[in-house]
Amino acid sequence: MLMREEKYKEFLKKINERLLTHRIIQNNSYCKWFREADLTLKQVKDLTVQFSVFSNWFLVAQLKKTINAPDLESMRAAKEILANEIGVLYHKKGSKPVEGLDYPSEGSVDGGTFHFTAGHFEWLLKFAKPLGLGFKDLGHRKHGTESTLFFVDELDRIYGSEDFTTSVGASYAVEHWAHLGFWKDLIQGLTNFKEKSGIKIPLGFFIWHDLVEDQHAAHTDEELKEIYMKDENFDEELFIRSGNEMLDGVAAFWDGLFKTC
Repeated sequence: MLMREEKYKEFLKKINERLLTHRIIQNNSYCKWFREADLTLKQVKDLTVQFSVFSNWFLVAQLKKTINAPDLESMRAAKEILANEIGVLYHKKGSKPVEGLDYPSEGSVDGGTFHFTAGHFEWLLKFAKPLGLGFKDLGHRKHGTESTLFFVDELDRIYGSEDFTTSVGASYAVEHWAHLGFWKDLIQGLTNFKEKSGIKIPLGFFIWHDLVEDQHAAHTDEELKEIYMKDENFDEELFIRSGNEMLDGVAAFWDGLFKTC
């Protein structure tokens, strides 16, 4: 067991050197630009529409990750994210929503209650309404650009893979990408736009996600360690390759948005 622990530490070094150094984690040009840009209504609408497509179709990949889980514990971990995405609130005794947010950002969906309006797509609709966007404008494949649809299809192929090592590599990459700051860039850019334009866009969707990503990243860390310690033949190269391919999909999404600026 001690030898396996040492191997795991070495594997984490490989992840830090060969996965978490991906350019879209280290240098997301679009998000850096968005944070400081003098945004137009069209640019904010473009982000909203493409994000809605990714957000809506992520449900498919997360459902596949749930179905393809190798054991009950992994299935439950995947269900946590899926159930929250469709509107089941996190529940933690004594926990209250952060001031200014409608929903708690800590706990488990086990014991939580379902609300239609807590579904992430409906929450994004609430953000989009003051921009002049409605249900018919968001979330479907017909609304996605070529680069957004490439990202969506890579989520389906890699994140939703029947091969669990592939899926875990993808989810680890996605959650650590999300954990390392892009939400803050979007929040700052949208705050600037809101103040300048006077359009009263509610930012709760973005603020909540920024708060919860630490929890999601921690879950993927726990999942990886548990799998690695159990499986002497864990395929390190497949994990890292799958994570990088998934981040290439993420990069295509942001690069596509940058081209429309």
